[in-house]
Amino acid sequence: MSDIVIEAKELTKQYKKQKAVDSATFQIRKGMICGLVGPNGAGKTTIMKMLGGLVLPTDGSFSIFGGSSEAELAHARSRMSFMIETPYAKGEMSARENLEKLRLQKGIPNAKRVDEVLEMVGLQDAGRKHVAKFSLGMRQRLGIAGALLSKPEIMVLDEPVNGLDPEGIIEIRNMLKKFNEELDVTILISSHILAELSQLCTDYIFIRKGKLLEMTSAEELHKLCGEYYHIHTDNDPLALVTLQNKLGIQNCDVLKDGTLRLFERLDELPLISKTLYENGLTPVELHVHEADLESYYMKLVGDDNAEHNQVDTKADKKG
Repeated sequence: MSDIVIEAKELTKQYKKQKAVDSATFQIRKGMICGLVGPNGAGKTTIMKMLGGLVLPTDGSFSIFGGSSEAELAHARSRMSFMIETPYAKGEMSARENLEKLRLQKGIPNAKRVDEVLEMVGLQDAGRKHVAKFSLGMRQRLGIAGALLSKPEIMVLDEPVNGLDPEGIIEIRNMLKKFNEELDVTILISSHILAELSQLCTDYIFIRKGKLLEMTSAEELHKLCGEYYHIHTDNDPLALVTLQNKLGIQNCDVLKDGTLRLFERLDELPLISKTLYENGLTPVELHVHEADLESYYMKLVGDDNAEHNQVDTKADKKG
């Protein structure tokens, strides 16, 4: 029996002249925590909406638990849960009342399930408090509680830590890890907080402008990221020119603060240091760093780095 739980082939969604998702092909296997990585408007939410049946593909196909017909997908979605965009809850009702209403709508017979999920997300003491008085973090946890009601095998979560403070982000991260490890829940999660995904995910799908750039495991990514030299001198622009002209360095990034990241000739630190000194430069910092997820993503998109930090509100609604 295959362990592939979601498979997309040339999946495409077009809005008028804009392709929100462009021929995306990927597989998600049972047990993964798969991070969908990309800037606003990349197509992350659109992919999730297609999996959830909220929008129809323009072209291509996908299967869930091996099924791709309308009937098979409807049955497969009964084994999944989705939290896409802002979780809905009535502010004048308590957490327990909201979940009880959702339980009845979903036809879940076990009345005790509401208290179970409230405890799972740490809201057992806030069950009677009106949701209107909840913090953003509590609202996100309530949304996750709703997603857990049906005991899903797959959870699809769109930006579940968006807007949370560091403490709230850590709480959500630990919760999701626990669900994955103890309840065997496969998770597809999108976020623009790459540092957070790097502490959670087992696998990654990189997407930009609707196109899937790469899919890799956390283990493979660690090898690909490797190491780099962080270089800061008393004249960083001159240091870059010197390394390029004297040593033929090509694989070197300039950070916003002007310092350099060197990804080649990592076994020649004495030569690099000597070259800088001989050309009148004084190294202030010269040490090894390991590249992180964000560094790898920025390197992957190449010259479009600036777009990664732009927020396109219109595209984000479709993306």
